[in-house]
Amino acid sequence: MAVLRSRNDKVIAGICGGLARHLGWSSTSVRILYVLVSIASVAFPGILVYIILWIVMPQEP
Repeated sequence: MAVLRSRNDKVIAGICGGLARHLGWSSTSVRILYVLVSIASVAFPGILVYIILWIVMPQEP
């Protein structure tokens, strides 16, 4: 099963919503985890990964 960007549960591009659906977690938990990891890695790698996922992950139909 492919990870798809969410159309309904999105704040910017649906990346965290899609990952949350795929993992069976709440989207809030995934967003908080993403922010914490981004802050811990001085933000730049987290932003870069998000942009790459935005380009690579297909959006759900």
